[in-house]
Amino acid sequence: MLDIRPTDIAGVLLITARVFEDDRGTFSETYNRARWRDHGIAADFIQDNTVLSRRAGTVRGLHFQRPPTAQAKLVRVVHGAVWDVVVDIRAGSPTYGRWTAIELSAANRQQVFIPTGLAHGYVSLLPDTEITYKVDAPYAPQQEAGIAWDDPALGIPWPLPQSGPVIADRDRGLPRLGEAAPCFTWTGGGA
Repeated sequence: MLDIRPTDIAGVLLITARVFEDDRGTFSETYNRARWRDHGIAADFIQDNTVLSRRAGTVRGLHFQRPPTAQAKLVRVVHGAVWDVVVDIRAGSPTYGRWTAIELSAANRQQVFIPTGLAHGYVSLLPDTEITYKVDAPYAPQQEAGIAWDDPALGIPWPLPQSGPVIADRDRGLPRLGEAAPCFTWTGGGA
């Protein structure tokens, strides 16, 4: 059984799967295509990725892939915790430029579904945090894009350690949302 809750951005869903526990430990079904389709999530996932952030305060994002290889994602934490951020970059969307954040952790076992047309990023809250995520389109480096994680117009209050963020060089040079060429258009849907 799945508990699926909408967020304040259309199509972005917080998912909690039922956990079965006994004296051996726990079991949880993290993905089942038929059940997900019953809940209106039709993404056809084709690839799984795993990312390890060694230091707390590691910021990754805000990333997306441009069409024709735009990706929907299903993100979960398998070790540690992240503050996961999604920004609506669909031109014409009633929530364009708005963001939502969800704490995902190995302990809370929650997942977030992110449809195409949104930028995604996160900051690791604990050392050695590992996430895994499914995507519904192949990685295409020539379509890779992003917006600045620290764009003042977005006003995202990243929970960073006093030492500051750990950021890849490629993420330091991303444009602000207002400077990025639009590549997604609101169609009135989400998932």
